[in-house]
Amino acid sequence: MEVRTVDYHTGGEPFRIVTGGVESPHGATILDKRRDALERLDHIRRLLVYEPRGHADMYGCFVVEPDDEGADLGVVFFHNAGYSTACGHGTIALVTWALDDGVIERREGENHVVVDVPSGRLETWAQVESGRVRSVRFRNVPAFVWGEGLDLADRRVDIVFGGAFYASVEERVEPRELPRLIELGRELKRSIEAEHDVVHPLEPELRDVYGVIFWQEEGEDPLTQRNVTVFADGEVDRSPCGSGTSARLALLDRSGRLPRGSELRHLSIVGSEFRARVVGDAEVAGIPAVVTEVEGCAYRTGEHVFSLDPEDPIGEGFLLR
Repeated sequence: MEVRTVDYHTGGEPFRIVTGGVESPHGATILDKRRDALERLDHIRRLLVYEPRGHADMYGCFVVEPDDEGADLGVVFFHNAGYSTACGHGTIALVTWALDDGVIERREGENHVVVDVPSGRLETWAQVESGRVRSVRFRNVPAFVWGEGLDLADRRVDIVFGGAFYASVEERVEPRELPRLIELGRELKRSIEAEHDVVHPLEPELRDVYGVIFWQEEGEDPLTQRNVTVFADGEVDRSPCGSGTSARLALLDRSGRLPRGSELRHLSIVGSEFRARVVGDAEVAGIPAVVTEVEGCAYRTGEHVFSLDPEDPIGEGFLLR
C-alpha cells in the first residue's frame, strides 16, 4: 500500500490531502461518500491520522467529485475520531491546493471556487497575487443559535450550528491552560449529549456537539477575540476554527455585539487569525440564521508517500492522548 498526500497548514492547523493511491469514496452525494469512507476507507484514515505517521491532532480529507456540475470540488473531511460535517481551515487549504496544483485553473486576482462539503455547498474566493494564493474566503452554510444560556458543569453554555454544532464557553485561553481545557471540553460534550439531543432540523446526519469553543475578549476596533476549539476526541484546533468562527458570529450578531458589516478578528491559541463577518440573513426550518464569510491563509508544508509494511506489528497505528 502506498498513499500519496500533500500537506498544508491553515493558521497552524494541519490538513493532509489524499492525492493518490486510494480509490475515492463512492456515492451520489457528499453525505453518501462520507458514509462510504467510513465503511470502506477507514483504515486509510487511521493510517494517515494515527501515530507514527500522524498524531492525535492531525486532520485531513479525501477529495471527491461534487454533487453536480454546480461545484468545482467535493470533499470528505476526517480527523482522529471519524468524519466531520464541516471544516473551515480545511476548506481554505483545499482551495489553495487545488489552485496551486492546477486542479482548478489559477488566474491573477479573484478566483471563484465552489466546494461541496458534508454540511452543504460553499462558495469561496481565492485572492491570487503574483501567481500565489494569498488568502481564501468562504461563505458558509447558514449559522444559527440552537440553545443559549444552558447551565452545564457550572458554566453558561451556548450551542450554535456553524456547519457543525459547537458549544461556546467563555474561558481563559492560554497554551498553559490546554490540559484543563481538553478535559473540560470532553466533560461538556458528555454532559450535553446526556441531557440534549442536538440535531439539525433539516438533516439528521448533522447532529451532536462536534466541538467546544473556549473564547476570551482581546479588544475592540475591530472586535477581537481569541479562542481554542476542542473537538472530536480531545483534538485541539491550532487555527481559529473556520466553522467555529461562523458559530461565534451567529452569537455575536444575535446579541448585537457585532454590527452588520463589521469585522471580527478571530485569533487562535497560537496567535494566527481569521477575519470574518456576517453578510446576510437566512432561515433554517423557521429558525433565524445568518450567512457568514471567513477568510484565512494556508501554506504548503510537504508531500508524502505513506506505506504500510504487511509485517509491521503496529499496523495502521495508534493514538496517545
